[in-house]
Amino acid sequence: MGLIKAAASAIGTGLADQWLEVFEANDMGGSTVFTSGVPVRKGKGSNTKGTSNIVSNGSVIHVYPNQFMMVVDGGKVVDYTAEEGYYTVQNSSAPSLFNGQFGDTLKETFNRIKYGGVPSSAQKVFFINTQEIKGNKFGTPNPVNYFDTFYNAELFLRAHGNYSIRIVNPLLFYSEVIPKNASKVEFDDIADQYLSEFLEAFQAAINNMSAEGERISFVTSKGKVLSDHMRTCLDAEWTQQRGFEVQNVGIASISYSEESQKLINMRNQGAMLSDASIREGYVQGSIATGIKDAGSNPNGAGVGMMGVGMGMAGGLSYMGMASQTNMQQMQMQQGQQQAAPQMKPASAAAGWTCSCGAVNTGKFCSECGKPQPAPAPAAGWTCSCGTVNTGKFCSECGKPQPVSNEWTCSCGAVNTGKFCAECGKPRQ
Repeated sequence: MGLIKAAASAIGTGLADQWLEVFEANDMGGSTVFTSGVPVRKGKGSNTKGTSNIVSNGSVIHVYPNQFMMVVDGGKVVDYTAEEGYYTVQNSSAPSLFNGQFGDTLKETFNRIKYGGVPSSAQKVFFINTQEIKGNKFGTPNPVNYFDTFYNAELFLRAHGNYSIRIVNPLLFYSEVIPKNASKVEFDDIADQYLSEFLEAFQAAINNMSAEGERISFVTSKGKVLSDHMRTCLDAEWTQQRGFEVQNVGIASISYSEESQKLINMRNQGAMLSDASIREGYVQGSIATGIKDAGSNPNGAGVGMMGVGMGMAGGLSYMGMASQTNMQQMQMQQGQQQAAPQMKPASAAAGWTCSCGAVNTGKFCSECGKPQPAPAPAAGWTCSCGTVNTGKFCSECGKPQPVSNEWTCSCGAVNTGKFCAECGKPRQ
């Protein structure tokens, strides 16, 4: 049999009277994954849904967006479409196989489950929901281990939330997931048998996030990362074998085991108390609390304050030393901050004056276009070994630079150049 696309404009016109039935999907809610087709028009002048979903030759099937429709005969698929529109059933035609968004993957699956004989008169139409199926709840019955590199500890968490799935190969989903002779299936009806696989993949995905160095407290905000890991973990079991995949995972809450919570609190407290100013505040607060408690002693404030005096020679003296240590560290920190070089704004680029008189900052003059003159080479001196140097010592033999290169002209003038500055005579 084959499906022939019908013109949408024919609905409600005289051509519609030639059709025996018009089929549409039965009620399809947000969690419905599979449902049968039902006639919404049977015979001329009628618009009442019928109970039989037997499709006759010449009937029309209406497919809405995000619906995959297939015609089944004896449990085998004889034709299908993944494109919305109106289709006329023609038993004399070969299967049309409208793949739509799913591409040639459906044809490969169809070749494995197609009907091998002559279509009978008991053909039925079914629909599969290709929208995202949301709101599937999950929870970890036992704590899941998570090694957190920040805390450098193996922690354990429990998680609760929701996940969604999407059917990516409807033919495979129909043949491997849908129960035999079912007329309507909600995902809740079949979710229990896949929950253990989901939780196993959840554990693997959590371990992958741990290996990537994610903080355990960031897990709740990494739903997309978690979903990607779970799709990879469940690819063989769900996508390749059953035709559906995890679309998204949302974690509503995370709780830690009692021992893990203690480790987290210990690490956080230690991080805070590593700051000398916080430690000093803690010490002063403890002293103030001790004095307050002593003043409210039921045996009398005097007795309490006497205990404080005794404590000052014991425990409170230790807290005094701790306070002194804190103050020293705070002063050292302040000194280091003051000694640190201050950030200065970058100075403007040094300019240069062209021979035309224009002042520029670029490599070429903005007025005449001449290039910036190359910087004059550093003055050098030649050592007695023949090496030319610019420093105070010869880089070859280590001899110091001569103190002076002066010479005295016959006219009595002292010079350093090749000619006398007074009479112009050359150096002898």
